[in-house]
Amino acid sequence: MSQDDVTQIRIDQQSVGLIGLKQVMEEMAQEYADKLDHEIRAELVSRVSRQNYIPDHAKEAYAQALLREFNKFLGRPYEEETPEGLEIKILGPGCTRCDNLEREVMEVMAEMKLAGAVEHVKDIKEIASYGVMGTPALVMNGKIVSVGTVPSKAKIREWLSEFA
Repeated sequence: MSQDDVTQIRIDQQSVGLIGLKQVMEEMAQEYADKLDHEIRAELVSRVSRQNYIPDHAKEAYAQALLREFNKFLGRPYEEETPEGLEIKILGPGCTRCDNLEREVMEVMAEMKLAGAVEHVKDIKEIASYGVMGTPALVMNGKIVSVGTVPSKAKIREWLSEFA
């Protein structure tokens, strides 16, 4: 399995990595584009669960999230799930500095007892969509706060206090 086989999606306020989601979407795109939502949801859960564990109690949440991702994949309108608390994104290909920034942010959030989702965006196209010209970059609640450096814990704490 390569890193490209794992797709992060938001399910019930949590970021979850799913293996093979892109392939499932590609396989279903033509045949299921005109089907009803409940049919698409059932098929998505069935196919995704072949390579991923989906708890019984969470199947409905997975189905809803997968339908949202399928609509996004097809270029249809969709409603993004709004996370509770902070939404932090670390933009970077996975270099040591990017990993350090992710660790520092998570440590400061833990020290401050802040709830939030931390996502490390490694896809070059998605990073480019933010318009940053360097990595690592730090995005808090959709606002770019740092580019090309690993800020001090004090600065990260300041930003987290501002956005919390």
